[in-house]
Amino acid sequence: MTLKKSPFQKISDDRIFIIDCYTEMLRRINEPEIIALLSNTSKEFILEDQPILSEKIVQSLSIYFQLMTLVEENAATQYRRKMANEEDFTSIRGSWAEAFKIWKDAAVSEDDMVQAISKTTVIPVLTAHPTEAKRVTVIEIHRELYLLLVKKENTSLSKLEQNEVTEKMINLLERWWRTGEIYLEKPDIKDERANVIHYLNKVFPTVLKKSDQQLKSSWIELGLNPDKIKNPDLFPKINFGSWVGGDRDGHPFVTPAVTHETLQLHRKTALSLIKGELSKLLVKLSVSAITNPVPFALSEAIEKKSKALGERGLKAMERNPYEPWRQFVNLMLVQLENTSSENSVDSHSHYKSSLILEEDLKLLRNILIENGLKGLAEDLLFPLERTVKCFGFHLATLDIRQNSDFHDKAISQILKANGEPDYDFEKWDEDKRVTLLNNLLESNALLTDVTVSYGLEADNVLDCYRVVRQHINQFGAAGIGSFIVSMTRNLSDLLVVYLLMRETQLLNTTIKVVPLLETIQDLNNGPDILEKFLQHSITKERGEKLIRTQEVMLGYSDSNKDGGTIASKWNVYKAEKELAAVGAQNNVEIYFFHGTGGTISRGGGKYHRFLESMPENTVSGTIKITVQGESVAQLFGNPLTATYNLNALSSGVAKHLIKKPTDSQDNVFPYDTLEFLAQKSFEHYKDLIDTPGFIDFYSKATCIDVLEKSKIGSRPARRTGTRTLNDLRAIPWVFSWNLSRVALTGWYGLGEALKTLKIERPTEYDSLKKSMEHWSFLKFLMIQVETNLILSNVEIMKLYVTLDEDAHRRNLFLDKILNDHQNGFEMIEGLFDDPKAIRRNGQYDNLKWREGKLKTLHQLHLKYLNEWRNLSDENSTEKDKLLTKLLGIINAISSGLKSTG
Repeated sequence: MTLKKSPFQKISDDRIFIIDCYTEMLRRINEPEIIALLSNTSKEFILEDQPILSEKIVQSLSIYFQLMTLVEENAATQYRRKMANEEDFTSIRGSWAEAFKIWKDAAVSEDDMVQAISKTTVIPVLTAHPTEAKRVTVIEIHRELYLLLVKKENTSLSKLEQNEVTEKMINLLERWWRTGEIYLEKPDIKDERANVIHYLNKVFPTVLKKSDQQLKSSWIELGLNPDKIKNPDLFPKINFGSWVGGDRDGHPFVTPAVTHETLQLHRKTALSLIKGELSKLLVKLSVSAITNPVPFALSEAIEKKSKALGERGLKAMERNPYEPWRQFVNLMLVQLENTSSENSVDSHSHYKSSLILEEDLKLLRNILIENGLKGLAEDLLFPLERTVKCFGFHLATLDIRQNSDFHDKAISQILKANGEPDYDFEKWDEDKRVTLLNNLLESNALLTDVTVSYGLEADNVLDCYRVVRQHINQFGAAGIGSFIVSMTRNLSDLLVVYLLMRETQLLNTTIKVVPLLETIQDLNNGPDILEKFLQHSITKERGEKLIRTQEVMLGYSDSNKDGGTIASKWNVYKAEKELAAVGAQNNVEIYFFHGTGGTISRGGGKYHRFLESMPENTVSGTIKITVQGESVAQLFGNPLTATYNLNALSSGVAKHLIKKPTDSQDNVFPYDTLEFLAQKSFEHYKDLIDTPGFIDFYSKATCIDVLEKSKIGSRPARRTGTRTLNDLRAIPWVFSWNLSRVALTGWYGLGEALKTLKIERPTEYDSLKKSMEHWSFLKFLMIQVETNLILSNVEIMKLYVTLDEDAHRRNLFLDKILNDHQNGFEMIEGLFDDPKAIRRNGQYDNLKWREGKLKTLHQLHLKYLNEWRNLSDENSTEKDKLLTKLLGIINAISSGLKSTG
């Protein structure tokens, strides 16, 4: 009898297999020193003793880490498959099967389930902000390797076939080795845009089909009525967004021309994608009129469309004379080609919008169903209809984001150009600003003229809005996302956008004006800002056009930088409850745009836990969420992992739409205790960053100076260039601490706060401990913090701290950091009652395979960081070469940690 392997034995065997393939490839290309480096698991790595070029060390370890990640992804997928095969598929966390089982056990009717599914809208928004700079070529190699790993799981393969898989992996690894992995030049917006479009065009269409199929399969497997999930109109609305080419907050290279080009490229790609899918339908829809009666409705539709398309329509008809179903699809293809070429004047000869194409597909589906061809409708039409609904003719909506300070400067420039030299709008108090804006908005007279230049900021924002107006005039508003105002601090920040929209004839569109609440103070002020905004006359006038919905964006990153991870998470939680209540009072449905990053410090984490941790009555059926930088590849890099994550998002939203009796427990959670904990954590965190010398210590003990000059991402690390903590972007702030293995952005303050709570308020501490099991927010928070504590490495952080030559200063801050690190571990373990080594054995196992090699990279990082800093000539070739080396090391460390920025 064959004994079943434990999950850890299985993943260990897979790691050994892929390392063997890697070392075999290196043996064949004569790289014995690299093999020795990879095999060095016990003895101390001494940098000076190595005969290998540093570039080869970095490259070899970067590939090693990525191979470990591939194995771990495959292991997670195979584990979920194993659960499904063993009839335990309903316990797969974040799956549709889990949701259906919960509903079925609670006696929810099938109709209510379907209604919840159909009301669910999920909008992942891809953003650049990369903390890695992988080329699309390498992403494709990852995909091929992953497929080979999956193929290897097939137990029916013969030994010869297994050997063939191994050989293919070895050859693919050589191709990877010989491919430049990262951009040696700073990637521009076009590079980042190409990466995003690769996912939207090549990955997500496949993922959408797999996600729908899993929903159907789970429904049927649980014995629910299969006829109720045949209609694509009743499935979750999955739409995608992008910030690349639209997000101009502190990004001088996102010009109006770039936005115009991006919108055009999105449209061109979407039309090409749909044409490809329609062409596949044409090949497969081989229904003969000789053996199948031709419905009158089909003949009528063909005749009508053929006439509208003229000569091209007649030629399309000639291709399949005895196959009218194919003839109709041929005519649709002609109409789509006319849409792509944009040469057609007659509105009936091209598709004015994807909604009209949807109507044609729905007509074809109904004709098939009504004439007994239900199987063809489900197999062939369903996935195509879903693709069109998801991607439309725009691929993804492009959000336009700008900082409120930038808008203020633009308004000042416009007012001064209109003869008001003393109107320094950005310096006025809020009442004065609102009064002026209301007066201007009530007037019908335009302030601006397209022929006049007003100043850098004003011209930029006006030209951007004019590009949007032009695109809407030509193609409609489907491809335009929201106008998002970074650092929204007052009502006037939103009214400014109304004024700019009025000047560019955009107020009558469906574009939402969205506050982005980022700092802790702004989160606290958010409900008051939203109340005033919803009560404003223009918001009310636009209400029906926007279907009485309002998007609100929540920033996780800046609130973390502002007050530490506990205060950040708690203030976001409170803001959600209060903002949702303001919406309800104004008869407006609020949905949240969560500005999360890849790391826990920036709101990252498993989607099912993230959604379970949301407060009651705050997930209205729609969730919009950023997928930033390295997260795009980690969460959606291969279709199986991507399908799981998309399902976790959509099923997690759907679960909020059906209330369970236990939801009433929400009001018994110890909110006051969390408030105390957040306040103490905030005070402890502020004490750290406000201690004199902190910025100097931070600048020395992390590689923030490298990140500010690095070639990672097209965006500057600072919004305006001033060297202050406030001006520093949250991404490099988190990234720099993680690269030094301090990772304090994910845990600092909690240890001290919990310790204070336990000493000063022991009864409340006990109450908090009891809430761990049934308060999802609290449990998720503690798991996240503990994860970051584990990712910290005291030995390595001490090495980075020595970069600060001031012994008194470095010892002062190191003592503070180590003390809270230790407290955090001890106090969280006390809340869970189980040792972390048992609870977090998976994370420790992953780190075990990485830590030794990470230490090698950290040594290299420290060596070149010192050399780079000691070169005084900022423009020297030598300094630039060192910067490129540091970039490679940073990417390799990122691969090893899997969660950096």
